[in-house]
Amino acid sequence: MLFIRRLQSQKISSKLISADVFAPIAVGILVLFLWDILVRVMHLPPYILPGPILVFQTLITDWNELFPSLLITLQITIVAFVAAAISGLLMAILFAQSKWIERSLFPYAVILQTTPIVAIAPLIILWLKNNTFAALVVCAWIVAFFPIVSNTTLGLNSVDRNLLNLFQLYKASRWQTLLYLRLPSAMPYFLGGLKISAGLALIGAVVAEFVAGTGGAKSGIAYRILISSYNLQIPRMFAALFLTTGLGVLIFVSLSALSDFILSKWHESAVKEEN
Repeated sequence: MLFIRRLQSQKISSKLISADVFAPIAVGILVLFLWDILVRVMHLPPYILPGPILVFQTLITDWNELFPSLLITLQITIVAFVAAAISGLLMAILFAQSKWIERSLFPYAVILQTTPIVAIAPLIILWLKNNTFAALVVCAWIVAFFPIVSNTTLGLNSVDRNLLNLFQLYKASRWQTLLYLRLPSAMPYFLGGLKISAGLALIGAVVAEFVAGTGGAKSGIAYRILISSYNLQIPRMFAALFLTTGLGVLIFVSLSALSDFILSKWHESAVKEEN
């Protein structure tokens, strides 16, 4: 028993020092080191390019203003992401039930994806001027919607034909086939779409905040970036950018962990070793 526990602890420690964790951390430290050397050697002023130490100091001193703004952006991102996940899944299921519906509506989903959000965001904010939060959510939802629809539709249509024939042989209904065959087969595609959509939801929220330019106590992190750039508070702008980037990385890592947890028992993409 003690031997098994030692083996488990060794596996955990090996994962922590594996290349997947060590390599990105080492590259990040190297980039910060080179960045600091560049600023010092070239004597760049902070309003051109601040050093990483100054950015970190600014992040600490302005934390009370930057972090609440980050939470506002996070709220917009989460609401838009959840709405995109639900609506995208339902739309993909609808497409899988009828090829005519898919051929009729899928081009409009493509049009919605290819329309620049910067161009239509002012209209959405104008139409929903009494509810700025809802307008920002709609803008972020537009950006995050298509990857889930596209990936999930592909997964629902990529069912093993032999299993599909087996279900038809046993006279399974359309909904039984969807529930017990198509949805499990599409799960990896759906989870992959979620990882893409979450990052796009954050991007959509930030872009919408830039266009809206809303200030005050309920302003998002994009407004802080915008005001900092106008006032040449470049260290503060970099601190806000680091917070936004860190939030995006955290969202992606969380969804990747969720995907591995769901698929690790049965799908080849997440199974690490043979049972």
